[in-house]
Amino acid sequence: MKHTRTAPSVTSLPQAPNDEASHRVRRYALTMGIRTVCFVLMVLVQPYGWWTWAFGVGAAILPYIAVVFANAGSDSNEVLAESPELQLEAPAAPVDDAAEHPTVVTIDEKRDDAR
Repeated sequence: MKHTRTAPSVTSLPQAPNDEASHRVRRYALTMGIRTVCFVLMVLVQPYGWWTWAFGVGAAILPYIAVVFANAGSDSNEVLAESPELQLEAPAAPVDDAAEHPTVVTIDEKRDDAR
């Protein structure tokens, strides 16, 4: 019986944990950087108007968004992992008469105190 199977695709593997963590940290830092810019613009832009409120809302809700995105990770990306299968059949064990009647080796150690 011959097994035919294609090799698993590298793209079907999930992202490495270190790469995923660094991606989440970069995304969090970027979102918090935008929040800082919104806060600074809210204070510095004169005269105050509707954009002041827009910057304030951005500065208020961006921390929540940053934390949710950072904690989400890649759990939302469904990866269909390929299950490993038997590629080669194990060779049959050789039939050996010595296996049926094994040779027994006995070692008898006697202490020679005569020395």
